[in-house]
Amino acid sequence: MARRASRPLMTVLAALLLGAALVAAFWPRPLLVDLGEVGTGPLIVTIDEDARTRVRDAYVVSTPIAGRLLRVEVEPGTPVVAGETVVARMLPTNPAALDVRTREQAKAAVAAAEAALQVAEADLEKARIDADLAETDLTRTRRLFETGTVAQAALDRAVSAERAANATLDTAHAAIAMREAEVQNARAQLIGFEDQGLASAIGLGADPAIPVTAPASGRVLRVVQQSETTLPAGAPILEIGDTEGDLEVVVDLLSTDAVQVRPGARVIITNWGGPQDLSGHVDRIDPFGFTKVSALGVEEQRVTAVIAFDGPREARTGLGHGFRVEARIVVYESGSATRVPAAALFRESNGWAAFRMVDGRAEKRRVEIGRSDGVWTEVQDGLSSGDTVVLYPPAGLADGQRIAVRSIE
Repeated sequence: MARRASRPLMTVLAALLLGAALVAAFWPRPLLVDLGEVGTGPLIVTIDEDARTRVRDAYVVSTPIAGRLLRVEVEPGTPVVAGETVVARMLPTNPAALDVRTREQAKAAVAAAEAALQVAEADLEKARIDADLAETDLTRTRRLFETGTVAQAALDRAVSAERAANATLDTAHAAIAMREAEVQNARAQLIGFEDQGLASAIGLGADPAIPVTAPASGRVLRVVQQSETTLPAGAPILEIGDTEGDLEVVVDLLSTDAVQVRPGARVIITNWGGPQDLSGHVDRIDPFGFTKVSALGVEEQRVTAVIAFDGPREARTGLGHGFRVEARIVVYESGSATRVPAAALFRESNGWAAFRMVDGRAEKRRVEIGRSDGVWTEVQDGLSSGDTVVLYPPAGLADGQRIAVRSIE
């Protein structure tokens, strides 16, 4: 009888244990989530872009005349002094080489010009003799006129003859100058750079090379043409700039970002290679935009902004022209903003919302936000400093649902 009475009891116990196991298995458990805290702290909103350095006033040294540039001896980085350092030397364009026939014709032209000069010298001598004779006749006639021997007409003819002889003498002198110029012109056809007469004529002494000096003090940034070659006037040779005291940063901003930036805004220059970030400020923003194709092939409207360095020059030692840096332009800055982790916010309707943890349950709150730096977001309404919020809220999280912090093992 005792064995029969215990069988129903065992059945009931087994049913109770099975029911308890089922209840424990299907009892709702808290959703494990990551939690963050709303607090008060600094908030800096920046526009981050890749940028490059450049010398504000770079000077391009070009050829002053058309001619042959001698090999440039200076190298990039060479210090130069304005008006003193010779950075290049060049020769004027050499006259075309003369063949045998042309040279003989030029020599014949020289001989003809020299013969014409001799004729002009003979004419000058004759004019000088005629002028002396006319002056003697005038003196004699004037004496005879004073004694009454000759009439007034004879004196007038003597004066006229003397004046005509002097005019002929002046003409002979002018002819001599003209013939001498013709001789020089004919001889110039035979002159080359190997002739010392050309160097003397242009006032260069024994060395006919024309020195080109640095227009400004600084360093040679790059050499455009180093080898010896023939160049036209105005061809670039090298570029000079002051990389220590005249360096600035140029950044191409999206036009939508450029409208938020004002001249004088603080700039943090990072990833330039030095141990510490550099400081600067926006000097100017160009009013003209341009189209630039991104690495993904998207056309973007960009605007150039120029950033001036602040602080001592020693802090940016090593920076040169065309170096890559990263510019963080500060558009908003607050020292004590009520901020929430940006990962706690999500879109809802036309606004933003977040889940706050209250007594182990998730409470959905509408949130009014301000500025955001991507990590922290300014809270204007809906949350208070010290509130605990759910980070990266899962899609299945509902208002009032029980939650627990996910343990990190």
